[in-house]
Amino acid sequence: MITEIVENQELIAQSVRDFALKMIKPYVREWDEKQYFPVEVFHQLGELGIMGVLVPEQYGGAGLGYREYVTAIVELSKVDPSIGLSMAAHNSLCTNHILMFGNESQKQKYLPKLASGEWIGAWGLTEPNTGSDAGNMRTVAVKEGEYWVLNGAKNFITHGKSGNVAVVIARTGAVGDKRGATAFVVERGTTGFVAGKKEDKLGMRASETAEMIFQDCRVHESQVLGEVGEGFVQSLKILDGGRISIAALSLGTALGAFEAALAYSKEREQFGKPISQFQSIAFKLADMYTEIEAAKLLIYDAADRKDRGEKVTLQSATAKYYASEVSVRVANEAVQIFGGYGFTKDFPVEKFYRDCKLCTIGEGTSEIQKLVISREILK
Repeated sequence: MITEIVENQELIAQSVRDFALKMIKPYVREWDEKQYFPVEVFHQLGELGIMGVLVPEQYGGAGLGYREYVTAIVELSKVDPSIGLSMAAHNSLCTNHILMFGNESQKQKYLPKLASGEWIGAWGLTEPNTGSDAGNMRTVAVKEGEYWVLNGAKNFITHGKSGNVAVVIARTGAVGDKRGATAFVVERGTTGFVAGKKEDKLGMRASETAEMIFQDCRVHESQVLGEVGEGFVQSLKILDGGRISIAALSLGTALGAFEAALAYSKEREQFGKPISQFQSIAFKLADMYTEIEAAKLLIYDAADRKDRGEKVTLQSATAKYYASEVSVRVANEAVQIFGGYGFTKDFPVEKFYRDCKLCTIGEGTSEIQKLVISREILK
């Protein structure tokens, strides 16, 4: 079993690496500057099986585990973290929510389209005035006969404009009630469901982030995921896997910055020798490498536990917190190693430097991760 997993990892790593170098790397700067979301790339990733890594084969997915999934995110993010982010959000949030909590009819309807990359998925929890305080969400759903009528808005939603289908969490009970929210599957084109403002971001600019607005949006009761009132509880379980995704994104971003800095340090000469031979640079590289390896161990430990069906709240929060902070430190040091050239768009590290900050914010800030970790270890 272990041998099979390792072989799968190696095959996926090589396949995604080859794809990224051919289909993504030549366009990274263009997509970043134009904030272009390359939907066609995700259709192609679907053909590779990457848009449904965790989806069982019976629903058109690859039927693999989190270890392979992490490997795919890392390889994409080493080339362009924006693409890694969108791939992760599609898989671990929207697609995984339907996989974990959808009924058989919902799975048969949506998972094949999502796993193939024909459809892009979005997931709506965050709101303009609540952020991580999801218990006070203002998007509400009121039952009218066979339909639920949604009103409100979600923001900072990956694929909020281009997603073909969204899993949306809306309040169906009292404010602050953990059993007062429900998850709905809402298709693009449903009357009353429109895209709002697309965010103009510091980094991750090729990954679309936009508002989703609901104005008297009527959703049939057959579109409820799980039971009414379970939406918030479901979301916490989804976020356990989502943190592993952002940890993997952080790892890939850090590796991309590190590998660029390592190669540059061997090529750039000062005083008649490569700068990698100066202790100040060599020590930076040693610190970067060590922290990346430590982050890798935390991430794959969380992934292995997730595949075994264990609760991973502590492990995923720990991996996400540490890996995201490592990503920032490594990208910062990579810019330092490049010196003035690291501050220009002619070299890749300035983009890794901009992209990495999202890793400390997405799926909950580092402060929230420390809160989750402390609560778990104090139980």
